[in-house]
Amino acid sequence: MHQGNPSSGQRWLIRGCSEVGELAGDADGYPVLRDETDGRHRRSDLARGRPTGATTVWQDGAMGGMDRRDLGRRLFNEVPELYDRVRPGYPDELFADLVATTGMDAGSPVLEVGCGTGQATHSLAALGCPVTAVEPGSGMAALARERLAEFGNVTVETSTFEEWDDRGRRFDVLVAASAWHWVDPPIGWSRAHEVLRPGGWMALLGHVVVRRPGEPEVYAETADLHERFSPGNPGWGHPPLEDDVRGTDEGWGLVEDPGGLFGPTVVRWYPAVQWFDGDGFADLLRSLSLYRRLDRDVREPLLDAIAERIRTRMGDRAARRYLSVLRVGQRAGRAQGQAES
Repeated sequence: MHQGNPSSGQRWLIRGCSEVGELAGDADGYPVLRDETDGRHRRSDLARGRPTGATTVWQDGAMGGMDRRDLGRRLFNEVPELYDRVRPGYPDELFADLVATTGMDAGSPVLEVGCGTGQATHSLAALGCPVTAVEPGSGMAALARERLAEFGNVTVETSTFEEWDDRGRRFDVLVAASAWHWVDPPIGWSRAHEVLRPGGWMALLGHVVVRRPGEPEVYAETADLHERFSPGNPGWGHPPLEDDVRGTDEGWGLVEDPGGLFGPTVVRWYPAVQWFDGDGFADLLRSLSLYRRLDRDVREPLLDAIAERIRTRMGDRAARRYLSVLRVGQRAGRAQGQAES
């Protein structure tokens, strides 16, 4: 089953793990606001991932290169089918904006870093351009090959980006969809610059979970459960307010800045809302790194309790609101300390 690409503002409904309408999911790597926040944020702080008055947690943390790569590969490779079923695709408008910004066409070679099970890859391949997709998890890569078998213009290679053998290949566009935070930054940015042709483009795609004032939100309804089963976890907290996130329209988000390797970014936001029943929401959380890191005997009782809370307090219907984001920047003419080739 391949999930569709939602239009901007589209609504989804998940019942358990079965598809009803369009399938939806969630993403790793977003800032969460701890309970001590007073809800007021300076946009300049939020743009750097540090809302005023709150402790902000970069969900995938500041990890060393090997720890970062191994953790990402292990966590998601454990559950490739679940990941494929509950994670969101990206809206068609995003890819239209990517094409318009970069000028890419059917002849533009594209490199995708961390393709997962191929959600974004499917949309890139549908543009007609040749796509080389690199994925470190063998199970994820195998599922991506299965999902993308209809396309003759896609090659999926199993490797981390840091260790990947480019064999001298160069690309017009590099895309990383909800994956760049798993790449070791000093190596990743340098390699991205190296494998892109002069004038090439770097594009980071992602999802930021958000909330709106006065709207029921699952974490607010289950904060006590999170603290009961995993007290003091630095990842627990409320999603940021949608309007505050919309104001963060510069830079590369919460990943490390590439310095002078890439030019200024173009940033675009695409809103959507997802609807889940209790079991569906638990499966969504089960696919996220924050919950996959928990010991199973902690994670599963917690997720069972969250599902039950959604059934009993929220009428077995819970919204998950998010903004998809596109951040695009052009390769600078020279690598640091190197002459242009």
